[in-house]
Amino acid sequence: MIARDLREALLDGVPDAPSGRVVVGINWVLVEGPDGAGLAHSPVRNAPGCRPIAHAGHLAGTSLRQLAEGMASDNPFEAAIAIAAANAHHNRRSVTGEDGNALEAAGREARSTVVIGRFPGLDRSIPHAKVVERVPGPGDYPEAEAGRLIAEADLVVITASTIGNGTLPGLLALAQGRRVFLVGPGTPLAPALFARGIERLGGLVIADTDRAAQVLMEGGAVRGLRAAGRNVTLARPA
Repeated sequence: MIARDLREALLDGVPDAPSGRVVVGINWVLVEGPDGAGLAHSPVRNAPGCRPIAHAGHLAGTSLRQLAEGMASDNPFEAAIAIAAANAHHNRRSVTGEDGNALEAAGREARSTVVIGRFPGLDRSIPHAKVVERVPGPGDYPEAEAGRLIAEADLVVITASTIGNGTLPGLLALAQGRRVFLVGPGTPLAPALFARGIERLGGLVIADTDRAAQVLMEGGAVRGLRAAGRNVTLARPA
């Protein structure tokens, strides 16, 4: 379940406006709003608490606010839909920020970087990064090493999937006093998150909802979504 203070930050400003399509793909969840679409990482099908959506077939047309309030659910699928609904507001097409990939900025700006979650192309963007993964691959570190590595880092880059799996608050607590970037297509471009210790938010703004929905319905992932949107970074005001 998503922590209460994080839910409040993500619900900030989400309107009582009707949603459009709700797509639950094998990799990503998409919720369409009146001014764009939001994404969230799909939970693993057999993750604890996962079960069918009780109101499937009737979600489209429900208000974004009502869908977003599902972040209190203990069903990871409902929580993912809720995050995507909130992001349909925060990552709307009209949002303004710095265009570009936040990972590339991280690679230029820090001496010692820890990345929570292995991103595609990470070795090119931040070749010196130490990567923490739940299922470590070659060269990665296990979750048990996160505290030690974060304590030694200047910059901590955290995948937005930590919102849905409930680990973000603990990671932010470990990273107090360090620069923190929250990145990934499902990152909410929500200014209220800056008060939680995050310096930059790097997310995806969907420009072509039809294309994004088609990609996800056909089992696509980040590579397919790139052509449907643009990377935007928000920086915490000085």
